[in-house]
Amino acid sequence: MKQYKYKINGNLYNVTINDVEDNIARVEVNGIPFNVEMEKKPKVEVPKPAARQAVAPIAKPAAPATSQSGIKSPLPGVILDIKVKEGDEIKKGQVVVVLEAMKMENNITADRNGKVASIKVSKGESVLEGTDLIIIE
Repeated sequence: MKQYKYKINGNLYNVTINDVEDNIARVEVNGIPFNVEMEKKPKVEVPKPAARQAVAPIAKPAAPATSQSGIKSPLPGVILDIKVKEGDEIKKGQVVVVLEAMKMENNITADRNGKVASIKVSKGESVLEGTDLIIIE
């Protein structure tokens, strides 16, 4: 088991490489497990560039704060619950959406204080990484 800390676009990621079998690495990024398929079978250890390549795609930079900005889905998944309504005042860190990704429930939180301008998804909808979930003004 190897542990790394990466800082990508100002966000800290704790990456643990648990084991590698054939060309599949079992890793955890900030406690979320992933199976990463590599192009070539590793020799003895997972090469560092392969580990960085596997982590980099999930580290999307946050949208810059503007008068209206969206809370985006950090992973592809299915919307299990929407915890706010349009017009609600929300606080930074408040859970706004529950997203199921890789059979795990993920609480998606507000990145700033504001008012819910619009909700761009509905319960049961499948979303891709980077999809706008909630627009805050």
